[in-house]
Amino acid sequence: MHAFDVLGDPVRRRILELLAEGEQPAGALGATVQREFGISQPAVSQHLKVLREHGFATVRAQGTRRLYAVDPRPLREMDEWLAGFRRFWTPPLAALATELARGRRERRLRGSDSDERTTS
Repeated sequence: MHAFDVLGDPVRRRILELLAEGEQPAGALGATVQREFGISQPAVSQHLKVLREHGFATVRAQGTRRLYAVDPRPLREMDEWLAGFRRFWTPPLAALATELARGRRERRLRGSDSDERTTS
């Protein structure tokens, strides 16, 4: 299974989002995902298994609990692959940032012009 296939599922993406906040017990992950997606605990376990088997998540035992965490290695690999495509969105985003800054500057200058008129 390719990394994008693994993350193509909204449940697995949500689990990774939750794990990005820090290590979490399987029970807490399960409760959140069950509530948000209306799926069973065994279904959540299957999604966790897929994430583990494809390297996106790690698990460690702490007594009877299983604590899950993000493994960033496959995410880095995806980021490296996406690097070849950044040229499609980086310049437009930079242009947008420039326009936003220009608009803030113009509003600020207009605000100081009106301040000068009211004090004169």
